[in-house]
This record gives sequence, structure tokens and C-alpha cells, in this order.
Amino acid sequence: MPKIVDHDERRREVLSAASRVIVRDGIDAATTRAIAKEAGYSNGVLAHYFADKDEILLSALRGSHRRIRDRLTGKVAGLTGLAALREVLLDNLPLDDERAAETRLEVSFWSRSLAAERLAEVQRAEAGELRAAVRELLGQAREAGELAMDDDLDDVAERLLALMDGLSLRLLLHPDRLSRDDVERLMLQTLERL
Repeated sequence: MPKIVDHDERRREVLSAASRVIVRDGIDAATTRAIAKEAGYSNGVLAHYFADKDEILLSALRGSHRRIRDRLTGKVAGLTGLAALREVLLDNLPLDDERAAETRLEVSFWSRSLAAERLAEVQRAEAGELRAAVRELLGQAREAGELAMDDDLDDVAERLLALMDGLSLRLLLHPDRLSRDDVERLMLQTLERL
């Protein structure tokens, strides 16, 4: 009797393996051979499910973004304005092992995206969604009278996102200088000043 293969599960296993390799060893080490080995499959299995390495990498990135969105949707359910904004920004910081791995994965794609337009397009689209959400929540906060400043909300959104990216990167690169508590405190102080 032929073996029944769950193709969706096999794709998920390959993408999970790709994410692990990228987080552990860096994006340059995420060769199809390394991904196949991590997943426990042959290169031929990868070729059956993905056209090329870039498709695997793009799919892994999109999968990570989808999981983050799903988690955030639960965290902000019933919240608006600054309360929801606080959850969005804190959730996008590497404050636990899961989010640290997500951040490492994301940051690994930054330099590669500068040279690969398909990756850059995905990065821009996903970052655009996050920016739109932050801007929307700032607008809700202003309408609710939660903001003590009159700055342009587009500028505020950009500053918050730059702070989030910067704190994330600094925490990953300088854990001896910054702790997770420090990063959370700095973000919360910035939100308080709004």
C-alpha cells in the first residue's frame, strides 16, 4: 500500500527547518542542502514543494509574519488607541525567546532584501501593514484624547517604528549592555511621553 503523504505538513516542516537554520546559522547558511538536512528530507523533496531557495525563504518569512499577525490579533482584541498600540509595539520587540527568534529571522532578511527585489517587496508590504496599524492606533488615541502632543501622526508612527527596530537590533547585538527589561522600559517610557 502506498504511503500517504500530508503535503501541507511536509511544506510546514521544510519552512520550519528553514527558519531554524536562518535563526541559528544566518541566512547565508540557509542553503537548500542545509534546510533539507535540518528537515530530515532530501533536496529532491524540497524541489517537489518549492521552485527554488528564494521561494523557501520567502515562504518562511511570510509564515513568520502570519504567525505574528495571528498572535497580535488575539492580544489586541477589544483594545483601541494607546492600549492596543502598546501591545503591538511590545509584541514586536524580542522580549522572549519566541520573539527573539522571530526578530533574528526578520533581521536576517534585511541585508538580503537590499539585493533581492522579491524579498524587498515582501518586506515593504509587511512593514507597510505594521506602519498602517500603528498610524491607525495613533489616530484612535488622538480621537480618544489619549495623546498629550500635537505632532504629525505619520512622523510619530515612523519614530515609534524606528525605535522598535533600533531597540530590537541593539538587544540582539548588545545583550551585555541592554536587557529585555531595559528595552521594554525604554519603549514604555516613549509611549508614556505621548
